Amino acid sequence: MEPALFLSKLESPRKELLLAIHGIILQTNKKVVPEVSAMMGKEMIIYKLGGHFIYALSSVKSHMSLHLMPIYGSATLHAKYVKLLNTAKFQKGCINFKTAEEIPLHIVKQLMTDCNNIDYLAIVEKYMAGKKKPKAKAKA
Repeated sequence: MEPALFLSKLESPRKELLLAIHGIILQTNKKVVPEVSAMMGKEMIIYKLGGHFIYALSSVKSHMSLHLMPIYGSATLHAKYVKLLNTAKFQKGCINFKTAEEIPLHIVKQLMTDCNNIDYLAIVEKYMAGKKKPKAKAKA
């Protein structure tokens, strides 16, 4: 399913809000590739950068979520937006919200711009390098 079809199936006002956030994500980071797939057992729009998950948008029964790997990895960025979006519910790497008032679009645009200032691919590469198998010990 394409992201446009996924968004078109949502009820108003969720449809308009998530469509606006989707537009901000694509506008502020022209390198991301959106696709609809399952994450955490729920279908959502997943945005990939260099083949790696960086953002996601979801709509479940009780709320909507904006998942952001850059705030997961940056305590400074997380703390900044916990204050700016103080009526939304923050978890370590996502923001849950029920209404547009909890996540004003001008702040979402600022958040996405700040996220794009983080070299996420460098962080992923460093993480992956640390996961490489250790070399075998030399025989004595």
